Amino acid sequence: MTAVGEAIRLTQWARGGGCACKIPPGELAEVVAGLRGRPARDDVLVGLGTSDDGAVVRIDGDRAVVATADFFTPVVDDAYDWGRIAAANALSDVWAMGGEPLVAVNLLAWPRDALPMELAAEVLRGGLDVAELAHCVVGGGHSVDDAEPKYGMAVTGLADPSRLLRNDAAVAGLPLTLTKPLGIGVLNSRHKATGEPFSHAVDAMTTLNASASRAALAAGVRAATDVTGFGLLGHLYEMTAASGVTAVVDAAAVPYLDGAREALRDGFVSGGTRRNLDWVRPHLDASVDEAELLLLADAQTSGGLLVVGELPGHPVVGELVPQRGGVALVVR
Repeated sequence: MTAVGEAIRLTQWARGGGCACKIPPGELAEVVAGLRGRPARDDVLVGLGTSDDGAVVRIDGDRAVVATADFFTPVVDDAYDWGRIAAANALSDVWAMGGEPLVAVNLLAWPRDALPMELAAEVLRGGLDVAELAHCVVGGGHSVDDAEPKYGMAVTGLADPSRLLRNDAAVAGLPLTLTKPLGIGVLNSRHKATGEPFSHAVDAMTTLNASASRAALAAGVRAATDVTGFGLLGHLYEMTAASGVTAVVDAAAVPYLDGAREALRDGFVSGGTRRNLDWVRPHLDASVDEAELLLLADAQTSGGLLVVGELPGHPVVGELVPQRGGVALVVR
């Protein structure tokens, strides 16, 4: 077993990192395709059909339960920061649906014969601290002995059924707003390869999407998603497909974290990012170069919200227009 005092790089214990370790979106769509034809229930407001961030089930007239789960392999070497990032990412799915997290349970996989359990405790402490910041109770969880460490949460929240944020509610004529800069994926890939820390990327990943979600609801927004493993283009494609619209992205308006373009230039692009771009390419009309498209498809971990509407203080990065044949995404 690796001793506690030794320098342990958690990212070296995983093939991928963060949300870049997701099953590719095209493959996942094929897996779940046969599950979407089950008989509908009146109380299920959001289910499998729209690639939303969480499931929503009505309790009564003004209350609905939002349920979601998210976990991944280490995205940074620091155990405490990994726990914070994974918790912020899991909680984000509830905010992305317009809900408020109520209770979470931990999901932990740990190579107990190879890595100190003290590190696992640091991961859990990070998750607990972020959950407490979100006023979300953590009530236990489940753990397994696994060769590859993984951590996340299953989260249950509450929402108003009449004020949900959904993938299939986007309409033409509205702007697209992004609440966090992109570039997390390429910076994390550089960190995994070199050990070079990027504190501003950790700050971005641990910033909660609570205030952005509440601002969107206050502004009357009806459609939103969070930008995670499928990248901006991938998650935007899911929204356009569910809503029957076309998105026009202004590439020059999209914000990036410092160092992201340099990381891309130096080749720190994950396989997940390349698969994201390959998935949307048949539905894409782009007048920008391949490097720009890779950044727009960059697999984010605990990214911001992509909101159909305008939120003060956040950049507008495009707009929705009526559907243009088979083109779901236009990047100019």
